[in-house]
Amino acid sequence: MKQRMAVAPTVAPRNLTELEPLIRERAIDILENLPVGETFNWVQEVSIELTSRMLATLFGFPYEERRKLVYWSDLATAVPEVTGDTSIDMTQRYNELMQAAAAFYQLWMERANEPPKFDLISMLIHNEETRRMNEDPELFLGTILLLIVGGNDTTRNSISGGVVALNQFPDQYQKLRDNPGLIPNMVAEIVRWQTPVIHMRRTALADIELGGKKIREGDKVVMWYLSGNRDENEFADADKLIIDRPNARGHVSFGFGVHRCMGNRLAEMQLRILWEEIMKRFHTVELVGDVERLPNNFIRGIRNVPVRLHPL
Repeated sequence: MKQRMAVAPTVAPRNLTELEPLIRERAIDILENLPVGETFNWVQEVSIELTSRMLATLFGFPYEERRKLVYWSDLATAVPEVTGDTSIDMTQRYNELMQAAAAFYQLWMERANEPPKFDLISMLIHNEETRRMNEDPELFLGTILLLIVGGNDTTRNSISGGVVALNQFPDQYQKLRDNPGLIPNMVAEIVRWQTPVIHMRRTALADIELGGKKIREGDKVVMWYLSGNRDENEFADADKLIIDRPNARGHVSFGFGVHRCMGNRLAEMQLRILWEEIMKRFHTVELVGDVERLPNNFIRGIRNVPVRLHPL
């Protein structure tokens, strides 16, 4: 594999529009340095690499340490209730998450003495509602981890899931080759088909009847995004990837209403740009082995996607 430069941008982006050329630059760098004709793990070399680069930029985090963000993101959801792994050392997990808190606290204090910038830490510091967030350790770490997981797992697993889906439905891959203009709609369909966040759980605050079912105060209520995205009343042939599906954007992977994911446009932009650049270079990203998924009932994660590239 070629040596990848992965240098940080010399000029930080100042708004969302300026992120597009930066994403494209990084996507091109990643794709141009992949080993054509050799088997490699798409998750490590593309999905994680692109999202970690962008996460570092979004947080203003040291670029050369960007893989720490991926590690902390994985650690955040690594609890027995989610993974089923009762051997997890929760004390070690806690200590390592405290390292994450310390790193971001240091970053916070540095940003506090600087003019406002276009990164999430700076935005939080210079917002009246959140500028004292660092004074509450639990709120501080919880918010940071929420942003890391939201920016990492969703995009990363949609990038991986897209390759899996197109190999599972080769007629759709051919449809994409025939009409690359379908990429924006395909991105929405990939996010629907993959559904990177499986569910969210809430606790009912009062007795209520919903859909003919009684929910009592204190009951645990689970919103299954995965089920909603497979609703046959909404999506015909819901288990299939159909890249020109007319209502693909009707998925609920980003949530709904006032709590809709604030990073959805950035996630879609990364996926769109990556696939635009993939289609300029490769006839097929061929799946050549078994897909290894993460044991996790919250994040629909993928650990290994063995592929081989076939150039145009």
